[in-house]
Amino acid sequence: MAKRAFVTGASRGIGEAIARELASEGYELYLTCHSSSDRLTSLASELSGTYDIECTSFIGDIGDYAFVKKCFEDIEQLDVLINNAGISYVGLLSDMSVEDWDNVLRTNLSACFYTSKLAIPLMLKKRSGQIINISSIWGNVGASMEVAYSASKGGLNSFTRSLAKELAPSNIQVNAIACGVIDTDMNKHLSMSDLEILKGEIPADRIGTTIEVARMVRHVIESPSYLTGQIISLDGGWQ
Repeated sequence: MAKRAFVTGASRGIGEAIARELASEGYELYLTCHSSSDRLTSLASELSGTYDIECTSFIGDIGDYAFVKKCFEDIEQLDVLINNAGISYVGLLSDMSVEDWDNVLRTNLSACFYTSKLAIPLMLKKRSGQIINISSIWGNVGASMEVAYSASKGGLNSFTRSLAKELAPSNIQVNAIACGVIDTDMNKHLSMSDLEILKGEIPADRIGTTIEVARMVRHVIESPSYLTGQIISLDGGWQ
C-alpha cells in the first residue's frame, strides 16, 4: 500500500515543492490551501497524472478546526503530516490589530494543533508516522517588525519538541525545519536592494530555494527513527 502524506499550504512555494517531492516518491497526497482553488486543483491533477497517484485537494481555512476536521473525515491511513501553511505580518506591533494577531497565531500555530490532533490517532494505529513542521529561524532568534510571526514560530518549535517527547514511545517522530530566507511569495515585500543586503549577511551568499526545503523534508522522512524533537536550521549558515 502506498504511503500517504497530508501537506498544508500546498498551492505554491514551499508547500507545492514538498508536494512535488513526495509525489515523485510515490506518496498518495492530501493537499490544502486557503483560497487558491484553481492552482491547487491544477497541481493535484498534474501530480496524479504524472506519478499515477491519488491526490485529494481541500480548499479552506486551516486555522478553522471545523475545516480541518472535515478534511480528515475520510482519511483512514496517514504516514506523514507536513504543517507548512503560514502567513506573516510585517509592521510595528503597536500598529497591529487584534484580528491580525489572532489570524497569524491561529494559522501558524493553532492549525498545527488541529492537524496533529487528528493525524496522531491514525499514526498510533500502526505505531509509526512522522510530523514535520515548517518553521523559521525567526522562531529561534526573533525578528523586529515580525513579532507575531516570530512568536508563532517560537511556539511551533516548542510544540515540536514537546510533542516529540510525547509520541516517541509510540515510534512517531516530530521534527521541524527552521528555514532562513527562502525564495517565496512571503518575501516579495522585500525590494531588490533589501534582498541584496540579506544575501550579503548569509554565508552561503544566496537565497534558499523551495526545492531545497522539499529535499530536506524528504531527508528527514528518510532519517533514522531516533531523530525526533529536533529544530533543523536550513539557512545557509546565517543564524
